[in-house]
Amino acid sequence: MMQVNQPAQPFLLIFVFAVVCVLSAIALVYTKHESRKLFVELEELTHERDGLNIEWGQLQIEQSTWAQHARIERVASEDLSLVRPEASDIFVIEH
Repeated sequence: MMQVNQPAQPFLLIFVFAVVCVLSAIALVYTKHESRKLFVELEELTHERDGLNIEWGQLQIEQSTWAQHARIERVASEDLSLVRPEASDIFVIEH
């Protein structure tokens, strides 16, 4: 009886190793695919970040242009017809 079981044991061991190898290969292919997918997403996000950084720089330049004192003075005098008050027209109120 022991001799009958002996040939089945190496076959079972080889079968288990084969299944483990196939599962390992499938896991390797899956992780490689996920890695590539995540790398593509990383590249897309990096590209989006770079675009947003460029837009942010442009908005900062635009903000500094809009906030320049000379421009505010020009808009106040030309567009809004405002004039600087004379010193005699300025009153200081203290509590």
